[in-house]
Amino acid sequence: MKPSYIGAILVGLSSLMPFALFAADSEAGKIKSALCAGCHGVDGNSPNAIWPSLAGQHATYLVKQLQNFKSGERADPIMQGMAATLSEADMQDVAAYFESQKLNPVSFDASMIELGEAIYRGGITEISVAACMGCHSPSGTGNEPAAYPSLRGQHSDYLVAQLKKFRDGTRANDSGQIMRNVAMRMSDREIMSVAAYITGIQ
Repeated sequence: MKPSYIGAILVGLSSLMPFALFAADSEAGKIKSALCAGCHGVDGNSPNAIWPSLAGQHATYLVKQLQNFKSGERADPIMQGMAATLSEADMQDVAAYFESQKLNPVSFDASMIELGEAIYRGGITEISVAACMGCHSPSGTGNEPAAYPSLRGQHSDYLVAQLKKFRDGTRANDSGQIMRNVAMRMSDREIMSVAAYITGIQ
């Protein structure tokens, strides 16, 4: 075999190593997620509306958020402390576990969903707010390759809090400032309405 071929094979094999090293193990993730259960629930269904449910969430998105908490790109004193102890493999395993869990329905304000649906599906043209479904899909399941999160069935209180953080800039780990540019144009009523609609998507 010519040396050039051998070199090409070695390069190809070495490029696969990170995937082998960090192949996600959801069973290991279940064990590693024990510390997460206090806020996010044993199966990723948060018992408190101020904390997000992680069940069914895309692993790519969860890993990105854990990386951002660890680096400080996303600020939260509790999550930064939790993420600081996690290795890359830990993050992959925990994310795989939560992605495999079933999301349970939660309550929402049905009186607000008419306006919320209009915003989610059509945006707010007069203030240049794009339709949410463009990134998060008509069914609210997001876009895993792009690490856009699934939003359907998420607690309204949590969604409202995050949109307000994007609006005031205290959360700034959105790619290309997409969420900040959207939220900065929205009123409290519009934010609460779209959150209520998203929570009701099943």
